[in-house]
Amino acid sequence: MSFIKIIHTFAVLKKGGVCRMIIVPIKEGENIERALKKFKRKFEKTGIVRELRGRKTFVKPSVKRRDEIKKAIYVQSLRLNEE
Repeated sequence: MSFIKIIHTFAVLKKGGVCRMIIVPIKEGENIERALKKFKRKFEKTGIVRELRGRKTFVKPSVKRRDEIKKAIYVQSLRLNEE
């Protein structure tokens, strides 16, 4: 059984230039559309796009902490309302 591999590499903007690789094994006779769907799903799970969007602008640590606290309060209130 032979496998075709779709390989996509991309650099993450970190010190040291870390590279990651996504490999999607495809069985012989499998539809390419299905393989692309798998690739897109794996790519979204890596969180690279989210990280790049977050790096567009600088957020002060105090603002970041405040947002985390607001989110925690919101999640806690949802859980309390659920019970």
